[in-house]
Amino acid sequence: MIKLVNNQRIYSLLGLAQRAGRIKSGIFLSRQAILKKKAKIVIVAEDAANNTVRQIITLCKRYEIPVFVYGKKEELGSCLGKGERSVLCVTDSGFAEAIYKALKG
Repeated sequence: MIKLVNNQRIYSLLGLAQRAGRIKSGIFLSRQAILKKKAKIVIVAEDAANNTVRQIITLCKRYEIPVFVYGKKEELGSCLGKGERSVLCVTDSGFAEAIYKALKG
C-alpha cells in the first residue's frame, strides 16, 4: 500500500512539473538537457531498451546527474499527458528535489 501511495505522489509531481514546463521528455530532448547541464534528475523507464538505459545512465554519471530507472514507458507518458516516454528529465531544482525524495522513499 505504501508503494502505491509513493507511486501516485511521483506521478503527480511529474505531472505538475510538466504543466509548469519543467520536463524534457524523450531521448533526444533529455540528452540535450543532460549535455547542456540543465537536467537536475533523470528518469528512465524500466521497460526502455537496454541500449537506451545504458547510454543515459553513462551520460548521467559523466555529468553527475541523479538517474533512476523507474516506471513503465506508458505510465511515464501518461502522467505527462503524452504518449509513451522512455526517458524524461526534470529541469527545475525544486521539482527535482521533491521527486528525488519521493523516489528514495
